[in-house]
Amino acid sequence: MREYLLTLCITAAVTYLLTGPVRKFAIVAGAMPEIRARDVHREPTPRLGGIAMFFGLCAGLLVADHLTNLSEVFEKSNEPRALLSGAALIWLIGVLDDKFEIDALIKLGGQMIAAGVMVMQGLTILWLPIPSVGSVALTQWQGTLLTVALVVITINAVNFVDGLDGLAAGMVCIAAAAFFLYAYRIWYSYGIEAAAPATLFSAILMGMCLGFLPHNMHPARIFMGDSGSMLIGLVLAAGAISITGQIDPDALKLFAGSEKAAVHQTVPVYIPLLLPLSIIAVPAADLISAIVRRTWRGQSPFAADRGHLHHRLLEIGHSHSRAVWLMYFWSALIAFGSLTYSVNSASMWIVLGVVILSAIGLVLLLLPRFTPRAPMWAQHIVPPRYRRRRPVAPEPVEAEQRTPVAVGVSGVNGATALSARSRVPERRKAETSR
Repeated sequence: MREYLLTLCITAAVTYLLTGPVRKFAIVAGAMPEIRARDVHREPTPRLGGIAMFFGLCAGLLVADHLTNLSEVFEKSNEPRALLSGAALIWLIGVLDDKFEIDALIKLGGQMIAAGVMVMQGLTILWLPIPSVGSVALTQWQGTLLTVALVVITINAVNFVDGLDGLAAGMVCIAAAAFFLYAYRIWYSYGIEAAAPATLFSAILMGMCLGFLPHNMHPARIFMGDSGSMLIGLVLAAGAISITGQIDPDALKLFAGSEKAAVHQTVPVYIPLLLPLSIIAVPAADLISAIVRRTWRGQSPFAADRGHLHHRLLEIGHSHSRAVWLMYFWSALIAFGSLTYSVNSASMWIVLGVVILSAIGLVLLLLPRFTPRAPMWAQHIVPPRYRRRRPVAPEPVEAEQRTPVAVGVSGVNGATALSARSRVPERRKAETSR
C-alpha cells in the first residue's frame, strides 16, 4: 500500500507542477478557442491540460517500475506497456483536436486504433464470468470486439461529461478510488496477481486527476480538453479490462459449503461485469440520452448541444459549483454502493443506506435555490452568507432636492423627451405681443 500511495503522490505532484507551464504554452500556441453557444464559461480559457496529465502518467509508471514490489507487475505482465502505448496514441489525437478541431469520425477511428494497440500487446478480455454458467472463454475476435467497445464507450462517456469546471476530473477520480479499493481487495485478500495491474492503473489515474483538479476547479484556469478527457477515459477502461475476466473462481475457493453461501461469495466474481458500468453510470446515461436526443431531432450523434445533464442542472437554477458537487454525489453513491455490495452482499443495511442517500440526492436536486438561514439567536456566530438580511428603508427625498419633470419628458433616461421644456407658452406670448 505504501508503494501505491507513493506512486499516487508522485503522479499528482508531477501533474500539478506541469499544469502551470502547460497553461502558458497553450496560450502561446493559441489553443484558446472562441466561446461557443453551448459553453458555460464566459472568458476564453486555454486547453491542452492533457499534456500535464500524460506526463504525470509517464512519471507514475516510471516510479512504479523502480519500486521493489510494483516492479513485479512490469516483469510478469505486459499490460503497463500496452497502456502506455494506447495512451500515447489517444493523447496525440487529443492534442491535435484541441489545436485544430479534428472531425468526430477521425477521433472515433483513433480511439478504435488505440484500443487495438492495447489488444495486440495483451491488454484484452480473455473470458467472462457469467452467473449460473461460470467462466466462459472468449475467442480472439470476441475478446477484441468487446475490449474495443468498452474502451470507446468509456472514452466518449468521459468526454461527454466534460462540460463544467472540475466535473470530469472529479468524477473519474471518484470512480478510480472505488475501483482501486476493489482491485486492491482482490489482489491482497485473495492473493490474485492478475489484479495488480488494475490496482496500479487506478492509483495512477487518481494521481492524474488530483494533480489537475486545483487548476480546473471553478473558475478554471485551464481545461483538460480532449487530450485529457480521452486520456483518463482510456486509463479507466484499461483498469476495467485488466481485471475483468482475469479472476479464476477456483483460485478464490468460493464453492465450498452450502449453495446459498456459494452464491453470496461469488459476488466478487460477477462484480467486474457491473463495477466498470456502475462507475461510469452517470456519464454513460448522459451519453445514451445525448445520442437518442440528437438522433430523434435528425442530427448527428456527435453534434454538440446544451442538453447534457450538467446543462440541465444549471437551467433549473443550480449554481456552477452546486451542479458539480451534485454530480460528484451521484457518482460516489453508485460507485461506492456497488463496491460495498461486493464486500457484503447479504446485508440489508447497505441497500437501506443507498436508498436513504438517493432520497437525499433527489431532495437536493429539487431545491436548486435553497439557501439555509440561521435562526435569530445565531446571527453573530454563522458566516455572513447565512445571516438574515434586514430590509433597508429608502432614504427620504427633501423637497428642495426634487427636480420637476418638464412636460413631454418621461424621466427615464430621457428616452421620450422631445426637448428640455415645452415651447408652446413662448409662442403664445409672442402672438399676444404682436
